[in-house]
Amino acid sequence: MSSYTIPKIAALEAEQKRNLPTFRVGDQVAVHYRIREGEKERVQLFQGVVIRRARGGVGATFTVRKVSFGGVGVERIFPEHSPRIEKLEVVSRGIVRRARLYYLRDLEGKAARLRQQRGGGSSAAAEEQSEESSAS
Repeated sequence: MSSYTIPKIAALEAEQKRNLPTFRVGDQVAVHYRIREGEKERVQLFQGVVIRRARGGVGATFTVRKVSFGGVGVERIFPEHSPRIEKLEVVSRGIVRRARLYYLRDLEGKAARLRQQRGGGSSAAAEEQSEESSAS
């Protein structure tokens, strides 16, 4: 292989990367994901806690876990730079001391809650407050 292929690969990867909001393991996120059913396409919301991030350039992924109706835990792995991700919102920021939160799989109810960051809240609430203060 010649050395001139590496810049081409880097250029292709840079072209495919997306700018998502910064989020970490422990954050509660809402992923708006485009799914295809037959010939129709719709946006489905998947909201839960980020329990894992695997960094790998364009192949980076993150795993989101939510507890569905009936107490059933559902995990979904999303490619970070997928064009199918319509939008990613950080609902709340969690305080954790681990890079992988696999222990949440064994916890139920209130025990499965994570500590939340104080004061910061969600960016949407901060934007609403700033708009209200500027309007009056």
